[in-house]
Amino acid sequence: MKKKGGLAINKPWEAYVFLAPWILGLLGFTIIPMAMSLYFSFTHYDMANPPIWIGLDNFKTMFADKRMIKSLQVTTTYVFAGLPFQLAFALLLAVILKRNHKGVRIYRAIYYLPSLLGGSVAVALLWRNIFGKEGVVNQILAVFGIVGKSWIATPSTALSMLVLLQIWQFGGSMVIFLGGLKNISTDYYEAASIDGAGKITSFFRITVPLLTPMVFFNVVMGIIGSFQAFTSSFIISGGNGSPLDTTLFYTLYLYIKAFRQFNMGYASAMAWLLLVIIAIFTKLCFMFADKWVYYDE
Repeated sequence: MKKKGGLAINKPWEAYVFLAPWILGLLGFTIIPMAMSLYFSFTHYDMANPPIWIGLDNFKTMFADKRMIKSLQVTTTYVFAGLPFQLAFALLLAVILKRNHKGVRIYRAIYYLPSLLGGSVAVALLWRNIFGKEGVVNQILAVFGIVGKSWIATPSTALSMLVLLQIWQFGGSMVIFLGGLKNISTDYYEAASIDGAGKITSFFRITVPLLTPMVFFNVVMGIIGSFQAFTSSFIISGGNGSPLDTTLFYTLYLYIKAFRQFNMGYASAMAWLLLVIIAIFTKLCFMFADKWVYYDE
């Protein structure tokens, strides 16, 4: 420690010593891989030969790739069909579980459990067994004399099963909503009750507006996470997006290009396009946040 003008100045190298593990991790696992990926996106690279610079050819090919366009459509549908229902269901359960009834903490833990499992292989396998031809759903339907189909192998219902899985993993959003509900002052509800407002009116005029910061956070994180979804599509479709590419997520097609066809340059270009898409939707969320997000000051 040095003194200058009577003030103690810490040695800067001490801070860098403690920050070194994080800095090395940031460089080795984030910055350098991203830089290499950006470079590869302008090359033809098959991992067996040196990269060959081809400029924007990967991006031109990508926008003419019908299967890539299909994967983008499937992913967009998955994001915007499942996320609203997931958040609505999470909010409903948060309102129910807010009350301090006997055993409510156990129920909170049970409802949060699916989110702890996340997008794991085990959950995807479980989902495939539930909605397969010989799955639990069809066994229940058989009791009533109904012959079920393979819900995950039928083009008209396959993507819906993945959306349903997304909705089922609502625990993280539910916990955030629950924390927001507990921070709303009871004074608002007491004042509304004096004015003659009922529970439904209070919910839409008090609860929902004061929860909009949590809704905003869940929407942004949900969009980012859903666009990057991979495991459920990979496991349930057998790794090829079947049937008829109806479950071909963008990340799954990126995986196919990178690790089956070994077209790393093309896959890198797809990865950067995904980054741009996520950035655009995130920016749009922030642009319109002032119009509907309210903060209790």
